[in-house]
Amino acid sequence: MSVVTNHSVIIDSHCHFDFAPFAENPHQAWTQAQQAGVKAMVIPTVGRSNWQTVSALCQQLSGLYYGLGIHPFFNHQHSSEVVAELTARLAEAKEDDRCVAVGECGLDFAVAGAQREQQLEWLRAQLLLANSYKLPVILHCRKAFPELVQLLRQHPPMAGGVYHGFSGSYQQATQLVDLGIKIGVGGTITYSRAHKTRATVAKLPLSALLLETDAPDMPVAGYQGQPNRPERLVDIAMVLAEIRAEDYAQVAQVTTLTTAELFQIKL
Repeated sequence: MSVVTNHSVIIDSHCHFDFAPFAENPHQAWTQAQQAGVKAMVIPTVGRSNWQTVSALCQQLSGLYYGLGIHPFFNHQHSSEVVAELTARLAEAKEDDRCVAVGECGLDFAVAGAQREQQLEWLRAQLLLANSYKLPVILHCRKAFPELVQLLRQHPPMAGGVYHGFSGSYQQATQLVDLGIKIGVGGTITYSRAHKTRATVAKLPLSALLLETDAPDMPVAGYQGQPNRPERLVDIAMVLAEIRAEDYAQVAQVTTLTTAELFQIKL
């Protein structure tokens, strides 16, 4: 792990910090990330199972922010009342400056027995809620890119959003950027075999990119088989700078400002 100076702070725009192994000692895990140069973190939720846990965690530790959403992978855990429950949760969180997004939400047609119509319905509802509360969206997508783009065109997110864990083509990325959606850059780019994704993030404007770990998932190269950690965001930022032939400090500064602006995080 590389340690950066205090002048090169970065923000992890997507970390499941309420999951193991961080849940065992979140104070220690967050201190470790901060020592590496991670200034702030956005924690997306997956459904009502962790809305309360994540919001409470963000009250305990300075620098943590969260989104409220229904992740399509966990749709089966919810009943038809979940959209009404999410609406009530967002209303409660309206005065909470730690609640900065709707999400994680999206479409996942790779899930066994994916209920496509329900996924589309619940994502549509969450896009409308994001606009109602003037919040950006944190988007997840697998095997459903055309359907996702169609919904985004029908219900453009007024406060923008981020497509997390991007591993697609330049053409797909530009479609998202044209819709006001940022591109979440994670551990995929640390693998030399990820030619398409690396070429895409090299060509896009730096202002279109956010850094993320998706920890404890999406391990960076060299740490396969281990839980990913937020401090490894530094490794992702270093690889991004290398791919783009830009200074690390420039990559850190621009992605930090872009993330802070999208999620209304005070630096």
